[in-house]
Amino acid sequence: MAALGVAPGLGSLGVLAGGAARAAPPAVGDPVRWPSVTLLDGQTLAPDHWRDAATLVVFFATTCPFCQRHNQHIEKLVRATRGQPLRVVGAALDRTAAPVHAYLQRQQYSFPVTLDAPALREALTLRKVIPLTCVVDRAGRLREVIPGEMFEEDVLDLAKWARA
Repeated sequence: MAALGVAPGLGSLGVLAGGAARAAPPAVGDPVRWPSVTLLDGQTLAPDHWRDAATLVVFFATTCPFCQRHNQHIEKLVRATRGQPLRVVGAALDRTAAPVHAYLQRQQYSFPVTLDAPALREALTLRKVIPLTCVVDRAGRLREVIPGEMFEEDVLDLAKWARA
């Protein structure tokens, strides 16, 4: 299998084996090109949805114990920032909705979740660590890509992006 490479002169375009070009994920500080994603409840979030509020995208798997602890802190952040311009979207890496629905209900998480993690990953980062938290500011620029489980106080500190 051929590796992904960047051809000279293409700037932020990556070239896949076979010559197909696609936009590379942004570097920290770059604007994000949001994809359209569908939440588990059927709501579609078009690229325009992401404007005017900071956004956290949290990549996780329902079978990952580190993700479960991390998402407990994310849920506390969601509750602490209600009414503030901060969106949180979970990007489940599971392949089907049933285990994700059961997980969300069992854990009592209220943040919206999508199975469109590959589209979000392509827009935000090539990193494959879970949990993985990406922060996009109110202007739509990628500000942080945080791999791994975070301490509660560090997750709660992400509320600063609602005010930035």
